[in-house]
Amino acid sequence: MDKARYVTLAGYNRWANDQIYGAAAGLPDADYRADRGAFFRSVHGTLNHILVGDRIWLHRFTGEGTPPAALDAILFDDLAALRSARTAEDERIVRWIDGLAPEALDGTLRYVRAADGKRYEQQLGPALDHFFNHQTHHRGQVHALLTGLTGDAPSLDLHVYMRDFRLGGFRTLDQ
Repeated sequence: MDKARYVTLAGYNRWANDQIYGAAAGLPDADYRADRGAFFRSVHGTLNHILVGDRIWLHRFTGEGTPPAALDAILFDDLAALRSARTAEDERIVRWIDGLAPEALDGTLRYVRAADGKRYEQQLGPALDHFFNHQTHHRGQVHALLTGLTGDAPSLDLHVYMRDFRLGGFRTLDQ
């Protein structure tokens, strides 16, 4: 497995979260909290869920921290506090990925799933694929909610991130 891919995904994740939180901060509080029929009801519930998922998986990956007890837990009721925690978690993810030995990606991850108490085993690389995809999935839901509420939401395309940061061999051929 290629560690560089996960370094890119960790950076993208941090960037995309910053974009989506910036857009969410512009919402009136009633719109931010309104049940819009998403998996976790609102922008607020979905942003909390993404952080919940990250903390669960980072606990599995590192053994550090206390994972939330429920997938729909509201870890922070205030958007500013949630955004601050999100920024700290993104930095934690970037640092952990940066420090990960490339050979660890082929290693085995073992964990107990809190929901059912069952023990699981998986190769670390594919578990990281899920970890980053989970965030993308739910950020997409927030993006749809923002678009419905405001008519506009920032582009979260990985391609935009790679272009803006000149990653993946991206270069401009026309001046």
